[in-house]
Amino acid sequence: MSEQGASVRRLERSIRRRLDARAALDRVVRSLPAIVQIVVAATAAYLLARGLLGHEVPLVAVTVTIVSLGLARDATPRRVVETVIGMNIGIVVAALLVQVIGQGAWQIAVILALTLVVARGVSPSAPFAIAAGVQSMLVAVLPAPDGGVFARSLDGLIGGAVALIITALIPRFDLLRPRGEATALFSLIDQALVGLRDALRSGDGAAAELALTRSRRSQVLIDDWGRTLESARGVAAVSPWLRARRAPLAEEVRLLAVADLTTRHVRAIARRVDVLVRDGQPRPVLADLLDSAAEVVRLLGRSRDDEAARYAARAVAAGLAARCAPTAVDGVGDQVVVVLLRPLAFDVLVHLGTPPDEARALLPPL
Repeated sequence: MSEQGASVRRLERSIRRRLDARAALDRVVRSLPAIVQIVVAATAAYLLARGLLGHEVPLVAVTVTIVSLGLARDATPRRVVETVIGMNIGIVVAALLVQVIGQGAWQIAVILALTLVVARGVSPSAPFAIAAGVQSMLVAVLPAPDGGVFARSLDGLIGGAVALIITALIPRFDLLRPRGEATALFSLIDQALVGLRDALRSGDGAAAELALTRSRRSQVLIDDWGRTLESARGVAAVSPWLRARRAPLAEEVRLLAVADLTTRHVRAIARRVDVLVRDGQPRPVLADLLDSAAEVVRLLGRSRDDEAARYAARAVAAGLAARCAPTAVDGVGDQVVVVLLRPLAFDVLVHLGTPPDEARALLPPL
Protein backbone atom coordinates (compact mmCIF):
# COMPACT_ATOMS: atom_id res chain seq x y z
CA MET A 1 0.00 0.00 0.00
CA SER A 2 2.88 2.35 0.84
CA GLU A 3 4.61 1.54 -2.48
CA GLN A 4 1.39 2.30 -4.31
CA GLY A 5 1.07 5.61 -2.46
CA ALA A 6 4.66 6.53 -3.26
CA SER A 7 4.04 5.71 -6.91
CA VAL A 8 0.96 7.93 -6.97
CA ARG A 9 2.90 10.79 -5.39
CA ARG A 10 5.70 10.44 -7.95
CA LEU A 11 3.13 10.50 -10.74
CA GLU A 12 1.53 13.62 -9.26
CA ARG A 13 4.92 15.37 -9.04
CA SER A 14 5.69 14.40 -12.64
CA ILE A 15 2.36 15.76 -13.87
CA ARG A 16 2.83 18.94 -11.83
CA ARG A 17 6.30 19.50 -13.33
CA ARG A 18 4.93 19.02 -16.84
CA LEU A 19 2.10 21.45 -16.20
CA ASP A 20 4.51 24.00 -14.72
CA ALA A 21 6.84 23.66 -17.71
CA ARG A 22 3.94 24.03 -20.12
CA ALA A 23 2.65 27.11 -18.28
CA ALA A 24 6.14 28.64 -18.30
CA LEU A 25 6.53 28.03 -22.04
CA ASP A 26 3.09 29.47 -22.73
CA ARG A 27 3.93 32.52 -20.63
CA VAL A 28 7.13 33.10 -22.57
CA VAL A 29 5.45 32.68 -25.95
CA ARG A 30 2.67 35.10 -25.01
CA SER A 31 5.25 37.65 -23.87
CA LEU A 32 7.42 37.48 -27.02
CA PRO A 33 5.68 40.43 -28.81
CA ALA A 34 6.19 42.62 -25.73
CA ILE A 35 9.79 41.45 -25.31
CA VAL A 36 10.63 42.31 -28.93
CA GLN A 37 8.99 45.71 -28.55
CA ILE A 38 10.85 46.52 -25.32
CA VAL A 39 14.24 45.36 -26.63
CA VAL A 40 13.95 47.45 -29.80
CA ALA A 41 12.72 50.51 -27.89
CA ALA A 42 15.39 50.34 -25.14
CA THR A 43 18.18 49.91 -27.69
CA ALA A 44 16.88 52.82 -29.77
CA ALA A 45 16.59 55.07 -26.70
CA TYR A 46 20.15 54.21 -25.67
CA LEU A 47 21.56 54.98 -29.11
CA LEU A 48 19.61 58.22 -29.46
CA ALA A 49 20.63 59.51 -26.02
CA ARG A 50 24.27 58.75 -26.74
CA GLY A 51 24.23 59.96 -30.32
CA LEU A 52 22.08 63.09 -29.99
CA LEU A 53 22.93 64.22 -26.47
CA GLY A 54 26.36 62.68 -26.03
CA HIS A 55 25.39 61.06 -22.70
CA GLU A 56 27.81 58.29 -21.88
CA VAL A 57 25.44 56.52 -19.49
CA PRO A 58 21.83 57.21 -20.60
CA LEU A 59 20.38 55.11 -17.78
CA VAL A 60 17.20 57.14 -17.45
CA ALA A 61 16.39 56.97 -21.16
CA VAL A 62 16.57 53.17 -21.06
CA THR A 63 14.63 52.74 -17.80
CA VAL A 64 11.87 55.14 -18.87
CA THR A 65 11.43 53.18 -22.10
CA ILE A 66 11.32 49.78 -20.39
CA VAL A 67 8.97 50.81 -17.59
CA SER A 68 6.67 52.74 -19.93
CA LEU A 69 6.10 49.76 -22.21
CA GLY A 70 6.17 46.94 -19.64
CA LEU A 71 5.11 43.36 -20.24
CA ALA A 72 1.44 43.84 -19.44
CA ARG A 73 -1.05 43.78 -22.29
CA ASP A 74 -2.34 47.29 -21.47
CA ALA A 75 0.63 49.11 -23.05
CA THR A 76 -1.67 51.47 -24.95
CA PRO A 77 -0.46 54.92 -26.07
CA ARG A 78 -2.49 56.53 -23.30
CA ARG A 79 -0.96 54.39 -20.57
CA VAL A 80 2.51 54.86 -22.02
CA VAL A 81 2.01 58.64 -21.98
CA GLU A 82 0.78 58.53 -18.38
CA THR A 83 3.80 56.51 -17.29
CA VAL A 84 6.22 58.77 -19.18
CA ILE A 85 4.70 61.88 -17.60
CA GLY A 86 4.92 60.37 -14.15
CA MET A 87 8.55 59.38 -14.55
CA ASN A 88 9.53 62.75 -15.95
CA ILE A 89 7.76 64.52 -13.09
CA GLY A 90 9.95 62.52 -10.71
CA ILE A 91 13.08 63.45 -12.65
CA VAL A 92 12.28 67.18 -12.80
CA VAL A 93 11.20 67.47 -9.16
CA ALA A 94 14.29 65.62 -7.96
CA ALA A 95 16.59 67.66 -10.22
CA LEU A 96 15.20 70.93 -8.87
CA LEU A 97 15.53 69.79 -5.26
CA VAL A 98 19.07 68.50 -5.75
CA GLN A 99 20.04 71.95 -7.00
CA VAL A 100 18.65 73.49 -3.79
CA ILE A 101 19.38 70.99 -1.00
CA GLY A 102 22.05 68.76 -2.55
CA GLN A 103 22.40 64.98 -2.15
CA GLY A 104 22.51 62.87 0.99
CA ALA A 105 20.47 60.69 3.34
CA TRP A 106 18.02 63.29 4.65
CA GLN A 107 17.84 64.85 1.17
CA ILE A 108 16.67 61.49 -0.22
CA ALA A 109 13.81 61.43 2.28
CA VAL A 110 12.75 64.99 1.42
CA ILE A 111 13.01 64.45 -2.35
CA LEU A 112 11.05 61.19 -2.29
CA ALA A 113 8.32 62.60 -0.03
CA LEU A 114 7.82 65.73 -2.13
CA THR A 115 7.89 63.76 -5.38
CA LEU A 116 5.19 61.38 -4.17
CA VAL A 117 3.07 64.30 -2.92
CA VAL A 118 3.33 66.07 -6.28
CA ALA A 119 2.65 62.88 -8.25
CA ARG A 120 -0.42 62.02 -6.17
CA GLY A 121 -1.68 65.54 -6.69
CA VAL A 122 -1.25 65.28 -10.45
CA SER A 123 -2.80 61.83 -10.93
CA PRO A 124 -4.99 59.45 -8.89
CA SER A 125 -3.06 56.49 -10.32
CA ALA A 126 -0.83 54.72 -7.78
CA PRO A 127 1.58 53.36 -10.48
CA PHE A 128 1.99 56.95 -11.72
CA ALA A 129 3.27 58.05 -8.29
CA ILE A 130 5.55 55.02 -7.92
CA ALA A 131 7.07 55.63 -11.36
CA ALA A 132 7.78 59.23 -10.37
CA GLY A 133 9.29 58.12 -7.06
CA VAL A 134 11.60 55.56 -8.65
CA GLN A 135 12.98 58.07 -11.14
CA SER A 136 13.41 60.73 -8.48
CA MET A 137 15.61 58.32 -6.53
CA LEU A 138 17.85 57.75 -9.54
CA VAL A 139 18.43 61.48 -9.71
CA ALA A 140 18.89 61.85 -5.95
CA VAL A 141 21.26 58.90 -5.45
CA LEU A 142 23.42 58.78 -8.59
CA PRO A 143 26.17 61.32 -9.22
CA ALA A 144 25.18 64.12 -11.58
CA PRO A 145 26.13 63.46 -15.22
CA ASP A 146 28.43 65.79 -17.16
CA GLY A 147 25.52 67.89 -18.38
CA GLY A 148 24.14 68.39 -14.86
CA VAL A 149 21.15 66.84 -13.14
CA PHE A 150 18.74 68.23 -15.73
CA ALA A 151 20.43 66.13 -18.42
CA ARG A 152 18.41 63.22 -17.07
CA SER A 153 15.21 65.11 -17.92
CA LEU A 154 16.27 65.08 -21.56
CA ASP A 155 17.02 61.36 -21.26
CA GLY A 156 13.53 60.84 -19.86
CA LEU A 157 11.93 62.72 -22.74
CA ILE A 158 13.88 60.68 -25.28
CA GLY A 159 12.89 57.44 -23.56
CA GLY A 160 9.23 58.47 -23.54
CA ALA A 161 9.25 59.57 -27.17
CA VAL A 162 10.86 56.31 -28.26
CA ALA A 163 8.33 54.28 -26.27
CA LEU A 164 5.43 56.06 -28.00
CA ILE A 165 6.93 55.71 -31.47
CA ILE A 166 7.66 52.01 -30.96
CA THR A 167 4.12 51.46 -29.65
CA ALA A 168 2.84 52.68 -33.03
CA LEU A 169 5.47 51.18 -35.32
CA ILE A 170 5.87 47.80 -33.61
CA PRO A 171 2.43 47.13 -32.14
CA ARG A 172 1.75 44.09 -30.03
CA PHE A 173 -0.27 42.06 -32.48
CA ASP A 174 -1.18 39.65 -29.68
CA LEU A 175 -3.64 42.33 -28.56
CA LEU A 176 -5.62 41.74 -31.73
CA ARG A 177 -5.72 37.96 -31.45
CA PRO A 178 -9.03 36.54 -30.27
CA ARG A 179 -8.55 35.83 -26.59
CA GLY A 180 -11.78 33.93 -26.01
CA GLU A 181 -13.42 36.48 -23.71
CA ALA A 182 -16.42 36.88 -26.04
CA THR A 183 -16.81 33.14 -26.63
CA ALA A 184 -16.57 32.41 -22.89
CA LEU A 185 -19.09 35.14 -22.06
CA PHE A 186 -21.75 34.07 -24.55
CA SER A 187 -21.25 30.44 -23.56
CA LEU A 188 -21.79 31.34 -19.91
CA ILE A 189 -24.96 33.34 -20.66
CA ASP A 190 -26.25 30.48 -22.80
CA GLN A 191 -25.62 28.00 -19.98
CA ALA A 192 -27.41 30.27 -17.50
CA LEU A 193 -30.47 30.62 -19.75
CA VAL A 194 -30.58 26.88 -20.49
CA GLY A 195 -30.38 26.22 -16.75
CA LEU A 196 -33.26 28.62 -16.14
CA ARG A 197 -35.27 26.92 -18.88
CA ASP A 198 -34.72 23.50 -17.28
CA ALA A 199 -35.60 24.90 -13.86
CA LEU A 200 -38.89 26.29 -15.17
CA ARG A 201 -39.81 23.09 -16.99
CA SER A 202 -39.40 20.93 -13.92
CA GLY A 203 -39.78 23.39 -11.05
CA ASP A 204 -36.22 22.57 -9.99
CA GLY A 205 -34.92 25.08 -7.46
CA ALA A 206 -31.36 23.69 -7.51
CA ALA A 207 -31.12 24.22 -11.29
CA ALA A 208 -32.34 27.80 -10.90
CA GLU A 209 -29.79 28.49 -8.17
CA LEU A 210 -26.97 27.12 -10.34
CA ALA A 211 -28.12 29.26 -13.27
CA LEU A 212 -28.18 32.33 -11.02
CA THR A 213 -24.62 31.59 -9.87
CA ARG A 214 -23.48 31.29 -13.49
CA SER A 215 -25.12 34.57 -14.45
CA ARG A 216 -23.29 36.37 -11.64
CA ARG A 217 -19.92 35.21 -12.98
CA SER A 218 -20.49 37.09 -16.23
CA GLN A 219 -19.27 40.47 -14.96
CA VAL A 220 -15.65 39.29 -14.70
CA LEU A 221 -15.74 38.21 -18.36
CA ILE A 222 -17.31 41.52 -19.38
CA ASP A 223 -14.54 43.42 -17.60
CA ASP A 224 -11.78 41.28 -19.14
CA TRP A 225 -13.22 41.70 -22.62
CA GLY A 226 -13.53 45.45 -22.11
CA ARG A 227 -9.90 45.81 -21.02
CA THR A 228 -8.69 43.77 -24.00
CA LEU A 229 -10.72 45.88 -26.40
CA GLU A 230 -9.51 49.13 -24.85
CA SER A 231 -5.89 48.07 -25.31
CA ALA A 232 -6.42 46.85 -28.88
CA ARG A 233 -8.25 50.01 -29.95
CA GLY A 234 -5.65 52.26 -28.33
CA VAL A 235 -2.84 50.61 -30.28
CA ALA A 236 -4.83 50.42 -33.53
CA ALA A 237 -5.62 54.14 -33.28
CA VAL A 238 -1.96 55.15 -33.63
CA SER A 239 -0.43 52.32 -35.63
CA PRO A 240 -0.30 52.82 -39.40
CA TRP A 241 -0.23 49.04 -39.86
CA LEU A 242 -3.54 48.47 -38.09
CA ARG A 243 -5.90 50.81 -39.92
CA ALA A 244 -7.89 47.88 -41.31
CA ARG A 245 -8.55 46.64 -37.76
CA ARG A 246 -10.21 49.82 -36.55
CA ALA A 247 -13.66 49.11 -38.04
CA PRO A 248 -13.84 45.48 -36.74
CA LEU A 249 -12.74 46.66 -33.30
CA ALA A 250 -15.41 49.37 -33.31
CA GLU A 251 -18.01 46.73 -34.21
CA GLU A 252 -16.72 44.55 -31.38
CA VAL A 253 -17.20 47.46 -28.98
CA ARG A 254 -20.86 47.59 -30.01
CA LEU A 255 -21.15 43.84 -29.51
CA LEU A 256 -19.64 44.20 -26.05
CA ALA A 257 -22.21 46.89 -25.23
CA VAL A 258 -25.17 44.68 -26.14
CA ALA A 259 -23.54 41.70 -24.39
CA ASP A 260 -23.25 43.79 -21.24
CA LEU A 261 -26.93 44.75 -21.44
CA THR A 262 -27.90 41.13 -22.12
CA THR A 263 -26.01 39.84 -19.09
CA ARG A 264 -27.70 42.43 -16.89
CA HIS A 265 -31.11 41.30 -18.14
CA VAL A 266 -30.22 37.64 -17.63
CA ARG A 267 -29.09 38.30 -14.05
CA ALA A 268 -32.39 40.04 -13.29
CA ILE A 269 -34.36 37.18 -14.86
CA ALA A 270 -32.31 34.58 -12.96
CA ARG A 271 -33.01 36.28 -9.63
CA ARG A 272 -36.74 36.27 -10.35
CA VAL A 273 -36.82 32.66 -11.57
CA ASP A 274 -34.82 31.53 -8.52
CA VAL A 275 -37.63 32.82 -6.31
CA LEU A 276 -40.41 31.69 -8.62
CA VAL A 277 -39.54 27.97 -8.83
CA ARG A 278 -39.43 27.48 -5.09
CA ASP A 279 -43.05 26.31 -5.24
CA GLY A 280 -41.89 23.33 -7.37
CA GLN A 281 -44.45 23.98 -10.11
CA PRO A 282 -43.45 23.52 -13.79
CA ARG A 283 -43.93 26.54 -16.06
CA PRO A 284 -43.71 25.32 -19.67
CA VAL A 285 -44.65 28.66 -21.29
CA LEU A 286 -41.87 30.53 -19.50
CA ALA A 287 -39.50 27.67 -20.24
CA ASP A 288 -40.17 28.00 -23.97
CA LEU A 289 -39.51 31.75 -23.79
CA LEU A 290 -36.19 31.16 -22.01
CA ASP A 291 -35.31 28.55 -24.63
CA SER A 292 -35.78 31.18 -27.35
CA ALA A 293 -33.70 33.67 -25.35
CA ALA A 294 -30.87 31.10 -25.13
CA GLU A 295 -31.02 30.63 -28.91
CA VAL A 296 -30.81 34.41 -29.39
CA VAL A 297 -27.69 34.53 -27.22
CA ARG A 298 -26.04 31.63 -29.07
CA LEU A 299 -26.64 33.28 -32.44
CA LEU A 300 -25.58 36.68 -31.14
CA GLY A 301 -22.28 35.20 -30.01
CA ARG A 302 -21.66 33.84 -33.51
CA SER A 303 -22.82 37.01 -35.28
CA ARG A 304 -19.38 38.64 -35.06
CA ASP A 305 -17.90 36.19 -37.55
CA ASP A 306 -20.99 34.77 -39.25
CA GLU A 307 -23.35 37.02 -41.23
CA ALA A 308 -25.96 34.26 -41.46
CA ALA A 309 -26.02 33.98 -37.65
CA ARG A 310 -26.64 37.73 -37.47
CA TYR A 311 -29.81 37.45 -39.61
CA ALA A 312 -30.93 34.34 -37.75
CA ALA A 313 -30.45 36.08 -34.40
CA ARG A 314 -32.59 38.98 -35.56
CA ALA A 315 -35.37 36.63 -36.68
CA VAL A 316 -35.34 34.65 -33.42
CA ALA A 317 -35.22 37.85 -31.34
CA ALA A 318 -38.18 39.24 -33.30
CA GLY A 319 -40.13 36.05 -32.63
CA LEU A 320 -39.26 36.23 -28.93
CA ALA A 321 -40.32 39.87 -28.73
CA ALA A 322 -43.70 39.08 -30.32
CA ARG A 323 -44.36 36.39 -27.68
CA CYS A 324 -43.47 38.55 -24.67
CA ALA A 325 -47.04 39.34 -23.68
CA PRO A 326 -47.63 39.25 -19.91
CA THR A 327 -51.12 37.87 -20.56
CA ALA A 328 -49.53 34.67 -21.92
CA VAL A 329 -48.96 33.48 -18.34
CA ASP A 330 -50.86 33.57 -15.06
CA GLY A 331 -49.63 35.09 -11.83
CA VAL A 332 -47.76 38.28 -11.14
CA GLY A 333 -44.44 36.51 -10.60
CA ASP A 334 -44.64 34.75 -13.97
CA GLN A 335 -45.64 37.96 -15.69
CA VAL A 336 -42.62 39.75 -14.22
CA VAL A 337 -40.31 37.24 -15.96
CA VAL A 338 -42.05 37.97 -19.27
CA VAL A 339 -41.66 41.71 -18.72
CA LEU A 340 -37.95 41.25 -17.97
CA LEU A 341 -37.48 39.36 -21.25
CA ARG A 342 -38.84 42.28 -23.30
CA PRO A 343 -35.80 44.61 -22.96
CA LEU A 344 -33.45 41.70 -23.72
CA ALA A 345 -35.21 41.07 -27.05
CA PHE A 346 -35.42 44.82 -27.77
CA ASP A 347 -31.71 45.49 -27.13
CA VAL A 348 -30.61 42.59 -29.33
CA LEU A 349 -32.90 43.69 -32.16
CA VAL A 350 -31.58 47.26 -32.06
CA HIS A 351 -27.99 46.06 -31.99
CA LEU A 352 -28.65 43.89 -35.06
CA GLY A 353 -29.92 46.82 -37.08
CA THR A 354 -33.65 46.97 -36.38
CA PRO A 355 -34.78 50.61 -35.95
CA PRO A 356 -35.87 51.21 -32.34
CA ASP A 357 -39.44 52.11 -33.35
CA GLU A 358 -39.80 48.87 -35.32
CA ALA A 359 -38.31 46.83 -32.49
CA ARG A 360 -40.68 48.48 -30.03
CA ALA A 361 -43.65 47.78 -32.30
CA LEU A 362 -42.88 44.05 -32.22
CA LEU A 363 -43.50 43.95 -28.46
CA PRO A 364 -47.11 43.27 -27.44
CA PRO A 365 -48.73 46.12 -25.51
CA LEU A 366 -48.50 45.95 -21.74
